[in-house]
Amino acid sequence: MELIFLYINHSKSGFIDKQGINLNSQYYFEVTYEEEKYILFQKKKTEVKHSGFFDDSDCISNVTAIVGENGSGKTTLFKVILNLIHIDSGDITLLDKDYKDVDKNKIGCTLANISLCEYLKLKDLINLLNNTYKDFDLDYFLQKCKQYQFPLDKKINEFSTGMKAKLNVLIALSHHASFLILDEPTNGLDVLAREEIIDLIREFMEEDENRSVLISSHISSDLEGLCDEIYILDKGQFIFQETTDCLLDQYGLLKLTDEQFKQIDSSYFLKTKKFSYGYDVLTNQKQFYQENYPEIIIEKNNFDTLFSMMLRGE
Repeated sequence: MELIFLYINHSKSGFIDKQGINLNSQYYFEVTYEEEKYILFQKKKTEVKHSGFFDDSDCISNVTAIVGENGSGKTTLFKVILNLIHIDSGDITLLDKDYKDVDKNKIGCTLANISLCEYLKLKDLINLLNNTYKDFDLDYFLQKCKQYQFPLDKKINEFSTGMKAKLNVLIALSHHASFLILDEPTNGLDVLAREEIIDLIREFMEEDENRSVLISSHISSDLEGLCDEIYILDKGQFIFQETTDCLLDQYGLLKLTDEQFKQIDSSYFLKTKKFSYGYDVLTNQKQFYQENYPEIIIEKNNFDTLFSMMLRGE
């Protein structure tokens, strides 16, 4: 069973309020409130050609990214979904059930700033996991421990930062969950360690096309080749949502002189930033400016540019 849409009416902290998150790559969803009831609208997405940033083999369905500055509400959102923070009103439906009634074996998660049982040796943690999760895959877990050269007789607090991060993700994957929540899983890691974690997530998705992943990260290269949709969260509110294909294919950064900024059609300007040389302009109609203003410089869009322009642009 696939989780395709999550709607949070109100959280106890007030930080997440009336927010919907789409976890499906084929449809858009929108919630309205009419005549004292909530109505969910569904619309099929338009096909978008790949931009060449990555090929079809690199695209994984149902992976949604949440990005935002520190303190924007990412971890709070994840804790709400996991029922670690209570909501005052409204409903959260997860895997076709009220989120409080969902079988916890169906959810895998890693949360920022929450440590493992570091005083345990890895072999003792494995026994704990085997007794906690009814679907814990011991053979898979041991095979991955061997692959990453995790010492079973060593205490986890003696592991390196990269080893702890991989172990965190491995634990989340070890019971074949349907829905995965990953809060900054690659934070503070070197390139090789990040690649190994991304590979783990890819393997997880390739095993079952009905699985869904909700991931937060501030490292754009991790997200661009992994996610099909991105949300930007700012002060508890979603201020932007788009598919990755559309971002990389249709969005662009216009580099304009002061004179060009005054003269060209601004109908498709999303955000602007003033610099000494002129203006940077984010647009979602790159082709329009390529065809009508061939003299202007247009840079390819990436997640870092998008994030900066949406939060700092005017």
